[in-house]
Amino acid sequence: MELIIPQNYDPRLSVRETQEAIKYIRDTFQKELGKEMNLERISAPLFVERSSGLNDNLNGVERPVQFDLSGVPGETMEVVHSLAKWKRMALHEYGFQPGEGLYTNMNAIRRDEDLDNLHSCYVDQWDWEKVITREERNENTLKETVKIIFKIIKHMEHEVWYKYPQAVKTLPDDITFITSQELEDLYPKLSPKERENAITKEHGCVFLMKIGDKLGSGKPHDGRAPDYDDWQLNGDILFWFEHLNCALEISSMGIRVDETALSDQLRKAGCEDRKALPYHRMLLNGELPYTIGGGIGQSRLCMLLLDRAHVGEVQASIWPDEMRKECRKNNIFLL
Repeated sequence: MELIIPQNYDPRLSVRETQEAIKYIRDTFQKELGKEMNLERISAPLFVERSSGLNDNLNGVERPVQFDLSGVPGETMEVVHSLAKWKRMALHEYGFQPGEGLYTNMNAIRRDEDLDNLHSCYVDQWDWEKVITREERNENTLKETVKIIFKIIKHMEHEVWYKYPQAVKTLPDDITFITSQELEDLYPKLSPKERENAITKEHGCVFLMKIGDKLGSGKPHDGRAPDYDDWQLNGDILFWFEHLNCALEISSMGIRVDETALSDQLRKAGCEDRKALPYHRMLLNGELPYTIGGGIGQSRLCMLLLDRAHVGEVQASIWPDEMRKECRKNNIFLL
C-alpha cells in the first residue's frame, strides 16, 4: 500500500488532545481487557536469546534486529517480533492454571516492514495469553473469545464518545465469522487482500478464520509461523476503514499448537529442524500448557477509535521525509 491521502481530511483533535486521547484509550482498554478476560498484567522482554527459539518468525523472511551482549559471550540477542511463544513459556514458569492468563505491553522493531498508512517499523500491541484445557481446544472456545474482545472494543467506542464525541468512529454492532476457504470460494478471482476488503466492507467487522494452511487453490490465504497458532483454530479481527478504503486488522489470535499440530505444521513449513530448539522440545514433550492468545494493536486501536488516516498520528516512529511533508500538507500530523 502506498501513502493514501483522504480528501478534505480533518483529524478533529489537536496533536496534544490526540496524545491525551491515546493515553485514555490505552489505560482504559487494558483494564477492561484484564477484567473481562481474567488476565494479569506482567512484564515482558524487549529481546530474547536467538538460541531459545522463543522469537516469533512471522512469515519466515523478516530479519530480526540482532546484537551481542558483552556479559553473555557467544550468544546473539534478537529484538522480539512478537511474544507469541514467550507468553506460553511464561504461563508455564509462573504457574498459571486453566482459566487464568496474562497480558503485557509488547514493543517490537520490524526492520523489513513497508512504511505506509497502516504499517510502521515500530510495533506496539497488547500481547495476551490464557491457559485452557485440552477439551477447550475447539472452534467454539475461539469464537466465544473473539466475541468478548469485540465487545470490549465496542464498549471502548462508547467510552471514547463520552470524552471526544467529535472524534470517535462509529463501529458495527456485530462481528461476522468466515473461514479463509469459504472466503476463497466466495471470491475465487480476487487476491487474498481483495477478498478481505470485500467481505469486511460488506459486514463492517469480520473474524477471518483458519489462516496458514494451503487452500483449495493450492496457496495459503496468508503466511503464519508454524509453531504457535494452530492453523485450524486461528484468525484475524478485521474492521472496515473508510479513510483508506480497506480492511484494518486489529488483532491476530488463535488457539496455540499442541504436540500433533506442531509436528504437522513444522513438516508442512519445512521447518522440522526447529524441533531441536528448547521451546519446541518442551512443547513436543507435553511440558507446556494448552493456551489461547493473540496480539491487539495499541496504535491500530487508537487509529480505529479516533478515525485517523495514518498510524503515525497515534504513534511516534520513523517515516520518510517525503511522507512527512506530504502528510503535513494534508492535515495529517505524524508524531
